[in-house]
Amino acid sequence: MAHEDITDMAALRARIDALDEKLVALLAERSTLIDHAVTIKSRVGLPARIDARVEEVVANARREAERQGLDPDLAERLWRMMVDHFIAQEDAQLGSKDGGDTN
Repeated sequence: MAHEDITDMAALRARIDALDEKLVALLAERSTLIDHAVTIKSRVGLPARIDARVEEVVANARREAERQGLDPDLAERLWRMMVDHFIAQEDAQLGSKDGGDTN
């Protein structure tokens, strides 16, 4: 159903709820990938936070937001919050004390 075909709030809310469900599923998948990153990082001795990678991920989100017509500042704020959360998740599993890479 196209957005233009939604004519009442109940249908619109149902569409938003369905989209939210998909977003949560994608975040859960990302979380699982982060758990796998912990396995690899612990094996090769990488820290949870790699600043250059954080900035690359955020830049990618900004660029995709612009391409999709979404406010890139919103995307950046959301991605920084999400990345910080997942780095904390990695830190907890890696047992890192400082959680940071200054490179």
